[in-house]
Amino acid sequence: MSDKKAPVKKVAEKAAPANASFAFGKENYVLMLVGLVVIVLGFWLMAGKEDIFSTTKLTIAPILVLTGFAIELFAIMRKVRD
Repeated sequence: MSDKKAPVKKVAEKAAPANASFAFGKENYVLMLVGLVVIVLGFWLMAGKEDIFSTTKLTIAPILVLTGFAIELFAIMRKVRD
């Protein structure tokens, strides 16, 4: 066998195209922020040491959390408009 190593091909660095765009638009980020606020509000309503069997903690807060996650999913899946 020979002790010679195979030549290594150099990969050319690719520069970002001038018209590169982000994956999300401004609307997407605003919707994500709204969803995050709704989720935090839902968890905040669930917290506390008072009446653990209140309607707010058992019904309204979980609905808010699930609604916030639905908003987040919608914000991620929404297509960016040009």
